[in-house]
Amino acid sequence: MINIIWVAMTVIGIVFAMVNGRMEEVNKAVFEGAQEAVTLCIGFISVLVFWLGLMRIAQTSGLLDKLSLLFTPLMKKIFPDVPADHPALGYILSNMIANMFGLGNAATPLGIKAMEQLKVLNGGRNEASRSMVTFLVINTSSITIIPTTVLAIRMNYGSVSPAEIVLPTIITSLFATTCAVLIDRYMYNRKNRNRVK
Repeated sequence: MINIIWVAMTVIGIVFAMVNGRMEEVNKAVFEGAQEAVTLCIGFISVLVFWLGLMRIAQTSGLLDKLSLLFTPLMKKIFPDVPADHPALGYILSNMIANMFGLGNAATPLGIKAMEQLKVLNGGRNEASRSMVTFLVINTSSITIIPTTVLAIRMNYGSVSPAEIVLPTIITSLFATTCAVLIDRYMYNRKNRNRVK
């Protein structure tokens, strides 16, 4: 569906530009946008490679395993339906840690694997389980300690102090995740109360 929306917006924009005689501006925007996208991607590569390298070092040194052990009691409270030794919990923790370091590209495959394992726990049903909904809520709001992607954008565009957003990011993402989990719990309990009635 989203592909249809993008194609429709593109076609409408081009037709509108043709009707109003502004095709030259569209062509200019297309080429400038492509050039800027390549420059931005190259800037992203350096920052992402740095943080992915640090994540690999943390994984090899066992730091990620220690972080996982640290967060396991909290995860058991948030995901009571997931057994402690199930692979889903490992993928959930890895996804959350990647998101904490602003590595959305690394977190995405881990999130997909977590959802696959949660679907297995759900008996393969197409209806989302409690744990699947909770994971989606946490993954979407995700606590971010180092907003890698935003730092890369700010550096590429010549920000005087690209790291000044780190503290506000931590505060707002912590608040967003806390609110998201509380709303998730409220909706789950409300649904159960209605079911009992």
